Amino acid sequence: MWGQRGGLGRVQSGEVVRRYAGAFGAFLRSRGGRAVVLARDSRQSGPAFAAAAAESLAASGVDVIDLGMVPTPTAQMAVETGGLAGGIVVTASHNPVEWNALKFMGPGGRFLTKSEAGAFFALVDGDAPLPAAPSRGTVTLDAGAVDRHLERLFALPWLDLSTVKARRFTVALDCVRGAGATAMPKLFEALGCLVHAINLEPDGRFPREPEPIPEHLGELGALVRETRADIGIAVDPDVDRCAIVDERGEPIGEDYTLAFAVRAVLARKRGPVVTNLSTSLVVDDAARAFGQTVDRSPVGEANVVERMSARGAVVGGEGNGGVILPDVHLGRDAPVAAALALALLADSGATVSGIVNSAPRYAIVKAKVARPAGSLEPWYASLREMVPGAGADLQDGLRLATADRWIHVRPSGTEPVVRIIAEAPTRAAAQELIRRGESALEEAGN
Repeated sequence: MWGQRGGLGRVQSGEVVRRYAGAFGAFLRSRGGRAVVLARDSRQSGPAFAAAAAESLAASGVDVIDLGMVPTPTAQMAVETGGLAGGIVVTASHNPVEWNALKFMGPGGRFLTKSEAGAFFALVDGDAPLPAAPSRGTVTLDAGAVDRHLERLFALPWLDLSTVKARRFTVALDCVRGAGATAMPKLFEALGCLVHAINLEPDGRFPREPEPIPEHLGELGALVRETRADIGIAVDPDVDRCAIVDERGEPIGEDYTLAFAVRAVLARKRGPVVTNLSTSLVVDDAARAFGQTVDRSPVGEANVVERMSARGAVVGGEGNGGVILPDVHLGRDAPVAAALALALLADSGATVSGIVNSAPRYAIVKAKVARPAGSLEPWYASLREMVPGAGADLQDGLRLATADRWIHVRPSGTEPVVRIIAEAPTRAAAQELIRRGESALEEAGN
């Protein structure tokens, strides 16, 4: 996420929004852009920040199409289908309630690449004044973006959702009082589901930590058990991540969201699958069941999207619950992920836990250490000696992998730390890989 976070109530936050939004408008206009999308999630600072962004964008000479409170993927699709120059979503995504930020999109609704972001931030941080706009842009409200988003999903010629409607699934839903309330109930109702929902009020007062990881989904699990739901679905505040809870009320882990989507898509449409280097092997197993392999990119949605475009992938995403279906748009999309999960349940006739247990299980362990001074190459070299026989991938730090386990060591792009992620058939084996990663660092420092 490219952006500037600011705590609620800080005077400078509105000034930061105006500066970045105005520079972004000038940046897009310098590349021939004329119109942009603006959207936000439910955070309480959102209306003021969105108003500041709209004012600065219009002052920079671009026309603004204001979607209001909608999911981030809805805004991305609006940019792509409208042939627009780009857009801004006012959201801090899965981060805690006290934060807000700006997500910047370029043509096609894709987040900025590293080179595009570098050029944009050079404009923001440069000493030269922004180029004057030839005329002021307009601001137009558009209240129909969510409906168009869902209609595009339902209209896919290869995705017949009649079997989903026939099953009349019971779905437990947690929207964490975010923008998901504008889309997820509509999605499930259109698919003939009986919906039991919590945290639907989109007021930004998140009742739990908003990242939809297992330790935050206890209330949803209780709702699944209470209502005897077939599946529980949780989304983050800007609705690009989707997590699944099984029929027993147990979270299955966010990597399985992409694995379920891969199975649902490849059953209907064969082709390449792309994910990042830190995503679980459950995705590889899902692709292998249909004779496909997984191509791995560096971590980050922009990197996954770039690789998907190059490979012509039919589905992809990240192990954080983010599913990307190019036939809808090139961005992580929780409504798409949820619809594909229901399609898989309808196809298989199985329960969520039954699908999970039908393939190998793995344990992922994550750690982080302070980033050492200097090059990380001595650490990488030491680690390679500690994991003999593993295939090495150097696209993003170092990933060492064998058939059923891997370790990925990479410097963080947002903190002065190095992240260590390992996966193996058992938690003990994954922890042993983490131990080797930490030991390699100690050895390299001696």
